[in-house]
Amino acid sequence: MIDPTRASLLSGVLAALAMGGCDTTPVNNNQNYMPEQPIAFSHAVHAGHYEIDCQYCHVGAEKSRHAGIPHAGVCMNCHTQVKTDSPEIQKLTQAVKLNKPIEWVRVHRLPDHAYFNHANHVTAGLECQKCHGPVQEMVRLEQAEPMTMGWCLDCHRQTQESRAKAPVPPLASGVLMASASGVPTVKAPTPPAPRTLNPPTDCSGCHR
Repeated sequence: MIDPTRASLLSGVLAALAMGGCDTTPVNNNQNYMPEQPIAFSHAVHAGHYEIDCQYCHVGAEKSRHAGIPHAGVCMNCHTQVKTDSPEIQKLTQAVKLNKPIEWVRVHRLPDHAYFNHANHVTAGLECQKCHGPVQEMVRLEQAEPMTMGWCLDCHRQTQESRAKAPVPPLASGVLMASASGVPTVKAPTPPAPRTLNPPTDCSGCHR
């Protein structure tokens, strides 16, 4: 005989499914999430119109697991002189004056059990837009991609197939060498060796 409590619970679940259908949205899919920020910062203006490099603000992207959020003092490198009468810039100036951190709302967030390293991807030649979408066109930042496990694995598999080898950038110039006569000569740089890109597709690559 079915327990009355379980029968009631089962009936409720079946009724919910019948009315609303089954939610098949992937776990942690916050695609199109675009929260309002405490200061209306526009990537379209900074990264797009003025072509400021992403790593000017996100200094950790090339050398750290986390890209990092810039200190307000970085913004003030320009905004002590630029648009100082703007209400949004005045919010920034006040925060710096009070030594108060700006409480930005995080847009991109992977689950705690997933390991991701920005440096591994940036130094492999991946452009920021590959994961973050056309940020240079975004007035308000949004999550452009689903960033689910399947989405990441698709990229890793495609990279293994189509970018098995990628050239290492050559040296910018030759190396000065002292000759027997004492006159410096320039030695041509050694041709770069090919670099193998082999992103992991096994579980331990991201779940450590």
